[in-house]
Amino acid sequence: MTLTVRLPARVEQELAEYCVKRRITKSEAVKLALEELMRLPDVVGRPARHPFIGGDKGDGSDVSGNIKAALRARFRGRKR
Repeated sequence: MTLTVRLPARVEQELAEYCVKRRITKSEAVKLALEELMRLPDVVGRPARHPFIGGDKGDGSDVSGNIKAALRARFRGRKR
């Protein structure tokens, strides 16, 4: 399978340096990274520890309004 990925310049440079040091191709490095990622325990399904990460429960139609409401709810009644 062929997969095309756009990398930021910084990440591309780091990947190139990594591959030169270890004498492997970029494809090999990406395959190894993906295999390692797939071996990690499923952390994605767990709720985030930060109150605003994943806090948007709306349908996406009014993202800024949902964020403002979440911020207001979070900081309501907080003493300065």
